[in-house]
Parts: sequence; C-alpha cells; structure tokens
Amino acid sequence: MKNLLIVLLAAILVSGCSSNPYSKTNRLHKKQVKQYAKELKEFPIEDNGFQAPLNYGPYEVGTTNFNLRKPNFVVIHHTAQDSVRQTLTTFTIPRTQVSSHYVIDDNGEIYHMLNDYFRAWHGGVGKWGNTNDLNSASIGIELDNDGKEEFSIAQINSLLKLLKELKEKYKIPQANFIGHSDIAPTRKVDPHAGFPWERLAEEGFGYWYDEEKVRDLVIEKDLPKSASEDSLAVSEDIQKPTENRSNLVPKNFDPIMALRIIGYDVSDPVAAKKAFKLHFIQQEDTDAELTDFDLKVLYNLYQKYL
Repeated sequence: MKNLLIVLLAAILVSGCSSNPYSKTNRLHKKQVKQYAKELKEFPIEDNGFQAPLNYGPYEVGTTNFNLRKPNFVVIHHTAQDSVRQTLTTFTIPRTQVSSHYVIDDNGEIYHMLNDYFRAWHGGVGKWGNTNDLNSASIGIELDNDGKEEFSIAQINSLLKLLKELKEKYKIPQANFIGHSDIAPTRKVDPHAGFPWERLAEEGFGYWYDEEKVRDLVIEKDLPKSASEDSLAVSEDIQKPTENRSNLVPKNFDPIMALRIIGYDVSDPVAAKKAFKLHFIQQEDTDAELTDFDLKVLYNLYQKYL
C-alpha cells in the first residue's frame, strides 16, 4: 500500500509539472517582461553613454500627464500551419523571430500570447496608408488554418468576441481591421479568400461594399457620348435610366488612387490590385485585371474611405 501511495504521488507530481507544455518558455517570457518593466522605471537617465552628454537641467522633472501607447490597428492572419500546437511552438522558439498577440484555435480557444501594449513580430515589412511599421501600431491575431480549409464557426465566433473587446478597449476605428495580405501585398495572401470579411464588416470591423449600390452603378466611360453628357442613358446592365450622376463611376475615376485612399501600398500596382481582389472580391490566384464589377466595388469602397 505504501509503495502504491508513493507511485500515485509521483504520478500526480509529474502530471502537475507537465500540465503546461510551455512552462519553460513562459518563464523566459516573464523574465523578458520584467526586464522591460525595469527599463521603463528608469528615471532619469543619468548616463546616456555618449562622450558628450546632453545638457540636462539641475533636477528631475517628470510629467504627470502620460499613459501607455495603444494599438490603432488589428491585423488578421491565418497560420498556414498544420495545428495550433505547431503555431504555439513556432511562437515560443526564439530563433523563429515571429509572434502574435493572439492565436485562435479551430475549436474557438483563444491563446493570448502577448500583452496588447507590447510589440509583436507578426506583420513584417508592410504598409497601410501612411503607417509603414504596422508591428508598432497593431495587434496581431493568428487563426489556426492551413491556408486552404474553411474557418470554423467556433473560431469566427471567438474572433468576433475578441474584436469587439479590442475595439471598445482601444477605440480602434472601423476601417483599421485589415488582413496581412492588405499590408504586405507583395508577400502575403492571408487570411485566404474564404475569410468572412463581409460578416466582420456587418459587426463593425472593417468595411464592405453595398451590394445594391454596386449593382446600380454604371461606368460612365462605357456609355455613349451623348448619354454620358446628359446622364439619361439606359444601362444594359441594370436596364433602368441613370437619372443623375450619383450612380455613375466617372470617366476620370483612378483605380490606383482609390486603392491608395483605402490604404493599400500602390508602389507595386499589380500587387495592390491582387490584394484588393483577395479581400473584397474573394478571389485567389487571380490576375490584376480589374473587371467592370471590380471597378464598381472599388468605387463604392473608395467613397466610404474618403
């Protein structure tokens, strides 16, 4: 009996110690956080390491008016890995140099891997609007998905709850919920074309186009000259008169300028157009040619972002 009790106690101890497979890397995480906290507490900087120190005043003066920097974007990814366990391991190996604030399992479980105020390494080289260091301004969310499979209902429901919390907590603008492919169109294609961007927009996370308005749009350059001038032509697409110019995509509409207004980096126009089509037309492996429908969608969205 005594030997049996010893065995049971040993088993309990082993199971208790091995309940969290990331206990070792968690210790490293806490150590690094403690080091950053120590650096933040330093005041004033007495020795800046330069041979010619700055001419500091005779006494310490710390402002009372400050707070932590807050994230202003959310960037959504898919992991492109085989399992959430593989992703968690990848994000806890120093040599990989990649991380994210949150990882959401296919079953809806959320792993909060980094304090929201810290800078995760999830975006890499990228740009959105005038922001060219998204890692410093965003929260990264990775969805457990190999890049081809459907996103599960449980996963998307958890994502929506998380986005609601982040939006309210940090006052993130609706337009600033974007994908990795949006900020890095020459390198990335995540989240893939099956991602429910329209559902997110309905909940206030990102924008989507108005189907009815897009359906009623007419591309002015395709109209006969006289009809374009008086805006009273009948469109073959919708078979109804264009009573005014509000439902016309004007001749001078510049798609590249519109993409830039939305936020895309248009230094590579082909990549920018492909990224737009991946997000809003929901097409992968497509060419950069914008169809009439694509132009109408782009025009409708461009007006939202103005």
